[in-house]
Amino acid sequence: MMFINPKTDYAFKKIFGSEKSQDILISFLNAILYEGEDMIKNLSIINPHLPPEIAGLKDTYLDVKAKLKDDTIVIIEMQVLNVESFGKRVLYNAAKTYALQLEAGYGYRMLKPVIALTLTDFEIFKDSQELISEFIYKEVKTNLPYTDNNIKLVFVELPKFTKELNQLSTITDKWIYFIKNAKTMTDVPETMDRIPEIHKAFEIANKINLTREELEEIDRREMFIYDQQGAILKAATEAKAEGREEGSREKAIAIARQLLPHLDDATISQTTGLSMEEIGNLRSHEA
Repeated sequence: MMFINPKTDYAFKKIFGSEKSQDILISFLNAILYEGEDMIKNLSIINPHLPPEIAGLKDTYLDVKAKLKDDTIVIIEMQVLNVESFGKRVLYNAAKTYALQLEAGYGYRMLKPVIALTLTDFEIFKDSQELISEFIYKEVKTNLPYTDNNIKLVFVELPKFTKELNQLSTITDKWIYFIKNAKTMTDVPETMDRIPEIHKAFEIANKINLTREELEEIDRREMFIYDQQGAILKAATEAKAEGREEGSREKAIAIARQLLPHLDDATISQTTGLSMEEIGNLRSHEA
């Protein structure tokens, strides 16, 4: 068997956001958000497009959007490339989803919680070893939670998940392993196959069950990602060579500015020879 790569946006939507994916999404969200506890009993998968209510406001397309039984809205995004201002985009999407609930004539009491779940194929929080990180509003000095913590940001950093198949012990482990490794697998391991929702996810991901048009679209998405990753690597390699030849601080700064949208601070620092503090200052000035 051969499976599509759940880390590409088209495949992720196909597996978790299609009409027949409700039970899959419930199992996945319970695993990620509630450590496998059966907290979510029901949900509805809704149109992930967030049209602008104000002229000139940016359109937003999410990977998957769902409404839980208590009307909590969950927006889900799978991100492979570490693009410029990605963190700001996550905040924007969460805030926009929250704000667009309120129609004219309705009071703020009608606003329901929003959970923005983001899975990344790169590390965001390099000073933390946590695989799953959750953020809410808190008072800076005392950590007192805000009175109405209606927006929660949840991140899953796939590179921090290093368990092998024989080490999978929880349903959370198994779902993350599926997303990270399905593309390279040739069969469904028994430990995962016995979970009905994961079994069904493998069925949807099985290339034999997809149309030629769907497979071609997935191939196009994957090629785009590979091209972008190759361009970033090429830029870093050339920048390192140029930096050695020039040997000047000005050249290093110019190269660093070119790499800011594509690479993290540590990689840019290693490439250019500038300090992490200098890279941080450049990034703040470019923001």
